[in-house]
Amino acid sequence: MDDAYESVLYVARECYVYRIPPRKSTAGYKAAEWGDMEAFLWKGRLRIIEKGEADKCEIRLEDKDSGELFALCPYDLTGQSVEPVLDSSRYFVLRVESDSPEGGSKKKAFIGMGFLDRSESFDFNVALQDWTKRTKAAKAGPAAEDVDSGPSPHIPAGPKQDYSLKEGQTFSIKIPGSGGGGRKIRDTQPSSTFGAGGFGGGPLLPPPPSKRG
Repeated sequence: MDDAYESVLYVARECYVYRIPPRKSTAGYKAAEWGDMEAFLWKGRLRIIEKGEADKCEIRLEDKDSGELFALCPYDLTGQSVEPVLDSSRYFVLRVESDSPEGGSKKKAFIGMGFLDRSESFDFNVALQDWTKRTKAAKAGPAAEDVDSGPSPHIPAGPKQDYSLKEGQTFSIKIPGSGGGGRKIRDTQPSSTFGAGGFGGGPLLPPPPSKRG
């Protein structure tokens, strides 16, 4: 097993990261509750990387020029680290991980992530679904290659765990150009909402801005 081997499954040249409030319903997240879509926390490149033969891959958010890592979302066959929002096809919630400063257990937090174009969202979904189906087939053997892999890997199979940041808690992720100190995500309430949107007949959420510093 060569864990050092990496294969790029998908690249999005630009995506947007948002600070999100705690989940209000067990049904899922809504991007309309994140506040102003132009008030994004970070933007950069997204890559899905297959890790050797370890039955896992990673979603990496990186600076599009330097490649410096902003946040890492480990992804496995359960699909629990990626959750689509209920009111838009362009936005997702990612469970990112950060190493503990003391070298102990990894710290986890949820962040919002969105694409400018729906085609990028579609390709992102397909890349994860293809990896899941191929990996499950490889584990099951040749007889299972034509078996349907089941529902989208983004639908959590087990009970949801709440990694939303509570009031006063922080989660530090490094932002290029911030002086090396990292930026801390705090639990905040949205300053505004767009109203009910999405698939139920209301207005669709606007995409992230195409040009913003």
